[in-house]
Amino acid sequence: MRRQRLTALAALLVCLITPAVAIAASSSPAAPGLRTPVAHAARTTAAQLRDAARLRSARRMHRAAVERVTRLARTRARLAGEHPRSARHYRAHLSAWSTPQLRTHTRVLTHRISVLRRTGGAPDIAIPPQLRAIAACESGGNPRAVSASGSYRGLFQFDYGTWASVGGHGDPAAAPAQEQYRRAAMLYARSGSSPWPVCGR
Repeated sequence: MRRQRLTALAALLVCLITPAVAIAASSSPAAPGLRTPVAHAARTTAAQLRDAARLRSARRMHRAAVERVTRLARTRARLAGEHPRSARHYRAHLSAWSTPQLRTHTRVLTHRISVLRRTGGAPDIAIPPQLRAIAACESGGNPRAVSASGSYRGLFQFDYGTWASVGGHGDPAAAPAQEQYRRAAMLYARSGSSPWPVCGR
């Protein structure tokens, strides 16, 4: 009789303990290397969100690089006296470039624009030392000098016709000093000091 009671008590304990163990096992963290379907799905979703964010960021950077190159290319064309390409067609052309290629081209265009602003697109030509003396005599070394009549302008007192003959655009006195020197060097290579009959002696 006592043995039967003990057996029944043991069976009751098993019935009470088994659900508690099952609940504890389900709530405890998975063993290393084992993932529950829910945890695996959460990790996969997080990775997909990170990848999507990286992709959006890369696309934004690429679009910004295309816009920057388009703007710089149009500035370079304007400074060089060229007709700029259609921005829409140029963007379409650049969209096939990689972001590193666009960044490299940005540096190239920035350098070219800097040179154009400094030289007005005049060719890189040796400046004869005589020109410095001519500039000092003609204008006192002032790139913005204008004669009393307004006909002769800049460091070398170019008139508009002579300035245009060496590739200059607009007002000689408004051009950068380095451009004035380069265009004067072109004129000097072509005609010697004769364009400056007083100061060129």
